[in-house]
Amino acid sequence: MTAVRALPTVDQARQHLVSLHGELVRYNLVVWTAGNVSARAHDSSGHDVLVIKPSGIAYDELSAEAMIVCDLDGRVLEGSLAPSSDTAAHAYVYRHRRDVGGIVHTHSPYACAWAARREPIPCVLTAMADEFGGPIPVGPFAIIGDDAIGRGIVATLAGSRSPAVLMANHGVFTIGATATDAVKAAVMCEDAARSVHLARQLGEPVPIEPDDIDRLHDRYQHSYGQSAR
Repeated sequence: MTAVRALPTVDQARQHLVSLHGELVRYNLVVWTAGNVSARAHDSSGHDVLVIKPSGIAYDELSAEAMIVCDLDGRVLEGSLAPSSDTAAHAYVYRHRRDVGGIVHTHSPYACAWAARREPIPCVLTAMADEFGGPIPVGPFAIIGDDAIGRGIVATLAGSRSPAVLMANHGVFTIGATATDAVKAAVMCEDAARSVHLARQLGEPVPIEPDDIDRLHDRYQHSYGQSAR
């Protein structure tokens, strides 16, 4: 992952997170009040903070004003509601990965099925090579509420090009240079989990050769799309 881009202000992050949480619903990555998106932002003093969804609030009730601002130790700075129960995990990742500007957590069904098996998703599709640069790894089992999940995310992704990790018996966490990038990775992770599951109903999928994964990943990350022009 490249270095984090210019950070949004807190107000910009609050507004953007409303629409990004809507994307989780649109792509069927969450149910009820589960899941969350956070963004790294700059406060009025220029310090890094994180902005995150409040705990237990329905997606159609989210507003910019409802988003919670915390420092990078997870302490609430602004907001009248309790922050997400995953705040400590997000804060740990932001503290230890300066390149991360956004984090997403979902319980998307196909990816959760792989997480329940504690099985990485093999890189058997070119779209996976593009986005993940290899298999989607599995992180350790950890109890929600402190920074154990964050520690598992950082440790697992340290040796991987993947922006997604399947936390064992739990669900998906994705990271990105921006919150939008992290949401995209969550969407692509569920798509890959579903496609590889379907392929396995027909037989064992054929892995892509490592050299081909490298070429595909490099092309997609550096030459694909309009920004490359």
